[in-house]
Amino acid sequence: MKWTKWFSAVMLFFILTACQANETKEVAEQQEDLAYSVVDDAGNEVTFEKVPEKVISLQPSNTEILFSLGSGDKVIGATEYDNYPEEAQSIERVSDSVNINAEQIIELKPDVVFAYTIGQKEQLKPLEDSGITVFVIESALSFDDVYGDIEQIAAVMGEEEKGDEIIDGIQKQLKEVEEKIASVDEKKKVYFEISPAPDIYTTGKNTFQQEVMNKAGVENIFADMEGWIKLSEEEIIDRNPELITTTVGYVENPVEEILSRKGWNQISAVEAEEVKLLDSDIMSRPGPRIGEAVEILAEAAYPELFN
Repeated sequence: MKWTKWFSAVMLFFILTACQANETKEVAEQQEDLAYSVVDDAGNEVTFEKVPEKVISLQPSNTEILFSLGSGDKVIGATEYDNYPEEAQSIERVSDSVNINAEQIIELKPDVVFAYTIGQKEQLKPLEDSGITVFVIESALSFDDVYGDIEQIAAVMGEEEKGDEIIDGIQKQLKEVEEKIASVDEKKKVYFEISPAPDIYTTGKNTFQQEVMNKAGVENIFADMEGWIKLSEEEIIDRNPELITTTVGYVENPVEEILSRKGWNQISAVEAEEVKLLDSDIMSRPGPRIGEAVEILAEAAYPELFN
């Protein structure tokens, strides 16, 4: 009888041990099944064991994407310029958009850092060396790039369906603008100022702002030049824009400053007082508000079509 009890106890022990081993194996397999990978703009296949709970964003547009996906409450670090939506203003600052505070980021122990661009590679190395997951989003130069950014971030955050909804919403807004400006026979000639005198800068082809202008149905008078362009006043006067838009928000009354520039009274836009201040953040950020950027510019150029 004693032998039988001993044998039964031993068998029970092995059975329980085997069950526990199987359960551990099943849990491990389940966790493995939950893991997923997303390719970033540096070409890295980044693997996540679970959806990130603590996120750092090193670009305002990516912060806007995260909030639009419903993941804003997971953002624990952002740049000094992350001001939209309003809730983003209370997030801890870890970067000035150019330089990052690696030590501060490491202390926050994020699950993922959405990096600004491939150009930050050296600054990101301490983060990677500390074991922090870095996901690179390169600066968007086109609307397709923006859609790709939304899809990537949505995939990382487990919000693919919401990402698709955001893109659909943008495309619907663009379609509505397209329909409103369909009757325009001759595109309005626009000068888009992003930096005032004496160091005047505008934007040319192969920039995000150029695509905004294309979608808004206006002609950029400097579309024959590429990138960010430093101009002389004579060049602008010679090209004689019909509309001047400015996104300069750091000088007092930028519209009046343009209207009062010496010699500019011979420009058609100045003569007709067709100089308009546009929201710098909306017009410059390749994020979920790009449809709004197009609508704002189109309405500035063709207000009669938006009444």
